[in-house]
Amino acid sequence: MQLDPDLQAIQQVRSCLQEAKQAQKRLETMTQEQIDTIVAAMARAAEDHADRLGTLAVEETGFGNAADKAAKNRFVARDVYEAIRGIRTVGIIRKDEERKVWEIAQPVGIVAAIIPSTNPTSTVMFKCIIALKARNAIVISPHPSALRCSQEAARLMREAAEQAGAPAGLIHCLTMPSMEASAELMKHKLTDVILATGGTAMVKAAYSSGKPAFGVGPGNVPVYIHHSADVGAAVRHILESKTFDYGTICASEQAIVADEAVKAELVHQLKRQGAYFLNEQEKQNIESILLTERGLNPKVVGRSPQVIARMVGISVPSDARVLVAEETAVGREHPFSMEKLSPLLALYTVQDWREGCRRCIELLELGGLGHTLGIHADDEEVIEAFGLEKPASRIVVNAGTTFGGIGATTGIMPSLTLGCGSMGNNITSDNIGPQHLLNVKRVAFGIREMEPADSREAVTSAVEQEARKLQASGKLGISRDEVLQIVKSVLTELQMK
Repeated sequence: MQLDPDLQAIQQVRSCLQEAKQAQKRLETMTQEQIDTIVAAMARAAEDHADRLGTLAVEETGFGNAADKAAKNRFVARDVYEAIRGIRTVGIIRKDEERKVWEIAQPVGIVAAIIPSTNPTSTVMFKCIIALKARNAIVISPHPSALRCSQEAARLMREAAEQAGAPAGLIHCLTMPSMEASAELMKHKLTDVILATGGTAMVKAAYSSGKPAFGVGPGNVPVYIHHSADVGAAVRHILESKTFDYGTICASEQAIVADEAVKAELVHQLKRQGAYFLNEQEKQNIESILLTERGLNPKVVGRSPQVIARMVGISVPSDARVLVAEETAVGREHPFSMEKLSPLLALYTVQDWREGCRRCIELLELGGLGHTLGIHADDEEVIEAFGLEKPASRIVVNAGTTFGGIGATTGIMPSLTLGCGSMGNNITSDNIGPQHLLNVKRVAFGIREMEPADSREAVTSAVEQEARKLQASGKLGISRDEVLQIVKSVLTELQMK
């Protein structure tokens, strides 16, 4: 009898988890040198096949462009690998000789990885590499619209790992992805932690599964341009960032918030560097297709400016890099104020940085809390104010937020999974790496004796009584409270010895 497809998918999840469990137990016994050899081989495979996988991703999903997809694959192979290469994940990873505490790394076990359609090959390879670096197995649930390219990326990672000495069965990619399969994967007793990248609904499902989960929220990223900024450089960084892979990275800029004092220069620079400004009718035409009842229209995601314009009968120059619409309000009824994941930008004008601060917070609250914010300025007091006040986990200064947020052009940990902290209902605000896929045990040696509480109270009471007598007789040159403070200090010193 032919099984129902949903039942087949659920059974595949269970089979993959069983095999992954056995393989992970063998991986756990390997040395740091063996693990590092395996991860290095995976990074080389990612580098060798970066271009081919980028092309596959665009052909299957229609999102973005092949060159930038390949660049993301290389980012994993080079930047991420270089950042994690020296991290110890086996045995005693740190010794604090002063406090006599040893830290011992222990893998979490099996990672359930949810993959988005916007970055289907780079995210697969990224999660495989950090999972195995921490001695975990991984079971991947790809997006149905990116099944073939995600499977190919997983196959390359699996083959590279096994050829370098990894046990067979560590890396699995579901062949029948569905909501039911993802739910089974996230809730199954053999799953130890969830690494979820995707839409808000998927991230919420991960956090409600009953398992530890690292989820990634949406990124409605505003970028503020202060009057002290180098406007030409700011525009160059913003357009390089926003147009990369046609805006499919969640850390890309969604709205420019600029001081009135620099607006004329900003508009000039935007036009000079390839921005096309929509008139009011053109703006309304594009707004009409941006959203569906379920949210952002997937037909717009990761498309070129020319393709988006043709959808509503607008003709734009062939060299237009981004479409800009001036906006004055924030909310779902103003689609340009939302996350667009495409080369579309809103432009807001403010009087000063305080108004700019409020507008940026509004935009983050609409759909990007805890994610990323950009600021272009040469005034450190303003930069500090934005860093202190904004509900974002990454404040990127004088750089594009796409590259700055993932750690390509800043000193942040290179990663393709960006936590949004409690502000975005995430468990961490970090850029995720192998250190998040470890349990750390602590061996703690005794370094002091615990003095019984009653003896300390007795000494303190006796001293207090004597202090009262001396004070009453006028023989004491300092107050009773000062005496008590001296005694407590001595007792603490004695306890430390």
